[in-house]
Amino acid sequence: MSGHRSTRKRCGDSHPESPVGFGHMSTTGCVLNKLFQLPTPPLSRHQLKRLEEHRYQSAGRSLLEPLMQGYWEWLVRRVPSWIAPNLITIIGLSINICTTILLVFYCPTATEQAPLWAYIACACGLFIYQSLDAIDGKQARRTNSSSPLGELFDHGCDSLSTVFVVLGTCIAVQLGTNPDWMFFCCFAGTFMFYCAHWQTYVSGTLRFGIFDVTESQIIIIICQLLTGTLGPWFWNFTN
Repeated sequence: MSGHRSTRKRCGDSHPESPVGFGHMSTTGCVLNKLFQLPTPPLSRHQLKRLEEHRYQSAGRSLLEPLMQGYWEWLVRRVPSWIAPNLITIIGLSINICTTILLVFYCPTATEQAPLWAYIACACGLFIYQSLDAIDGKQARRTNSSSPLGELFDHGCDSLSTVFVVLGTCIAVQLGTNPDWMFFCCFAGTFMFYCAHWQTYVSGTLRFGIFDVTESQIIIIICQLLTGTLGPWFWNFTN
């Protein structure tokens, strides 16, 4: 009818005729629904099948891994069997992120000097993350809870950690004074992580070199400890 305004239901609204104030709220709710609504399911049936059929395979050993294996085996035996492997992963990642954010708080442009204890805390946070990241898979096998989804979660946390580890290293050596080098280091860290997992996707095997993640993390821990004991000016050397 011409005397009535025709209204279509939107976003499940069962009250087409609503006051002006509530119309604004309905529009806002509609926008939020569109923002949080996934266009497609997170994983297709084919992807879920591939995930279920996936089996972890690795090849090669890094230089320090045989030396660290004894410590990791000792550590995992101290972990209660009721603790989930993913919980171990997320605890390590949280500690790593928190200690790095502490440096970001004191050094937002990577040119300032943080308290020396903050660098030592960042080094300890990375060591804790390295230790827990190494034993989460051992805990999964120990409790017979290994799964492809657990490996996916583990490597997803590793991808986040890579960003914070590189950022913490740049802050420790005050690389903010050279933004180009800082960008290169951040890009190189994430790019190498991507290449390693792309190669795993293609070949089905995660390959480790003589100098790999463990060695890189140990070097970064040493850099953080040097900064924490000698100060960040230690890296500001000139010929």
